[in-house]
Amino acid sequence: MGAIEIAMSALDISQLKFLIVEDNPFMRAILNQLLRNYHVRTTKEANDGASAFMEMRTFKPDIILLDWEMQPLDGLDFVKLVRTGDDSPDRFVPIIMVTGHSEAHRITDARDSGVNEFLVKPLSANSLFSRITELIEKPRSFVETKSYFGPDRRRRSVSYDGTERRGGAAPTGMDIEVADADQGMSQTQLDSMFD
Repeated sequence: MGAIEIAMSALDISQLKFLIVEDNPFMRAILNQLLRNYHVRTTKEANDGASAFMEMRTFKPDIILLDWEMQPLDGLDFVKLVRTGDDSPDRFVPIIMVTGHSEAHRITDARDSGVNEFLVKPLSANSLFSRITELIEKPRSFVETKSYFGPDRRRRSVSYDGTERRGGAAPTGMDIEVADADQGMSQTQLDSMFD
């Protein structure tokens, strides 16, 4: 039994509905094919954030797969609109950013706008499935403050025993070693930014 077959038997995602928001038709086809490998039956497509937001009025996705760079509304602005817009059809919908951009500042921007998961292109069926599995098996609660609404930015709980919650050094596991802020990060490095 291959790795994909083993993963497929672990979690059945065939009944989930996906909205693929990607301006590149070739990449949309790849994402659709990867989902079909897991027997997903229901997908809708949009080629930019504005079209996707309109699509959400009639189609209620369980998960959104989202590219970053699109016109007229890019992925980051789409996430902000979904999470904080007064007319958002679903502020809580899980969003996986699927992009070729792996620079630390971009990952931080995506995380801080309300993205649940981040996946770097090129991707594989297993990497996509692992992000979907994270959303289903380890959902993060949503947080609302004056400046943020979205999933808790940490995957794991952090014990706190001080007077200033955010003061001092970052908790163990939060440190990222990146030589240059514009250097691309590996999937493992960027995953640690969500821990």
